[in-house]
Amino acid sequence: MLSVSAAVLLLASGCAGASAESEALLREHGLEGASTEEVVERLDRTHEDRAAGLAGSVTYDEVVLTDGGSEAVLPMPEDRFYLAVAPWTTTTHECFHHSLSGCQGELVGEKFDVLVTDDAGEVLLDRTLTSYENGFVGLWLPKDITGTLEITSDAGTATQQVSTSAGDPTCLTTMRLA
Repeated sequence: MLSVSAAVLLLASGCAGASAESEALLREHGLEGASTEEVVERLDRTHEDRAAGLAGSVTYDEVVLTDGGSEAVLPMPEDRFYLAVAPWTTTTHECFHHSLSGCQGELVGEKFDVLVTDDAGEVLLDRTLTSYENGFVGLWLPKDITGTLEITSDAGTATQQVSTSAGDPTCLTTMRLA
């Protein structure tokens, strides 16, 4: 069985039945050969994809990239869930599936102490992260867990229950710092 990264490499290189349209889209945007994680992180960190017309939507199972009429679908890793979090103080937006090119959070370039623990109390993530140009921090978490996310910055602290199952959001815009 192929790993997800190997499957993405095969998709990008034209093997495994990838459409010529998918191959061309990935190549056109400099994503040929990149893993799903690399694609998500590269597009979420900058505004380059917005100017280039590339749109991306993150779900539990896949990342769908579109540019005009072209589309590429990348499988998410079997054991990892991407949660994009935009802490805020004044303004936010509603979202469910994170848009790599459309979502914009309020706090850009801010440092956040991020702590994620599962329901058993195990620390899954404990790091200081800086929000991207889109005001989000991206968290790669294990799939199918429930736990608590705590974010702290100079603006305050927010704590929220999170879940990383198939029906859960990949975009979290409800954490108001106080």
